[in-house]
Amino acid sequence: MRRRLLIQVLAVAALPLFAVPAFSAGEGGGGGGETTTKCKKGEVWDKKKQKCAPPQQGMLDDDNIYEAGRDLAMAGRYDEAIAVLSLAANKQDPRILNYLGYSHRHSGRVIVGLGYYEEALRIDPDYTLVREYLGEAHLQIGDLAGAQEQLREIEKRAGKGSREYGMLSEQIEHFMRS
Repeated sequence: MRRRLLIQVLAVAALPLFAVPAFSAGEGGGGGGETTTKCKKGEVWDKKKQKCAPPQQGMLDDDNIYEAGRDLAMAGRYDEAIAVLSLAANKQDPRILNYLGYSHRHSGRVIVGLGYYEEALRIDPDYTLVREYLGEAHLQIGDLAGAQEQLREIEKRAGKGSREYGMLSEQIEHFMRS
């Protein structure tokens, strides 16, 4: 419990340090939206104009920012995802916070990612995808109990048959075998 509290305090304290990083190299596979399939590095798909453009504050609505940021994150382009997601007008959108957490975590800034996940859950405790990713983050720092707690929370909210439960359960089993 003491360790978890320390992690949460450090994560929240570190959030301002990484709020809006610049674009940087980050290649990967995956993703599938227009941002990752049609746009070159440093650009996002503008649905209104039906073309790629450099992301700018106010250029896209938060739904399009979320989609572009999620696509970039899932394609392994984490720093670009962070830069795009940071443009959202609603800084309290749990979807945006989730993929900021995901991108920071996969960029090696696990503690920063934890802070974004915790904030997303403060706003929407039933967001089971955040709980899955939060559980994976706990495993990354060796906190099996924290991951198992998130698995129980997912089961309570969505059941053992949910995608999120299955994914986190598999990660926990893999962690325990390692």
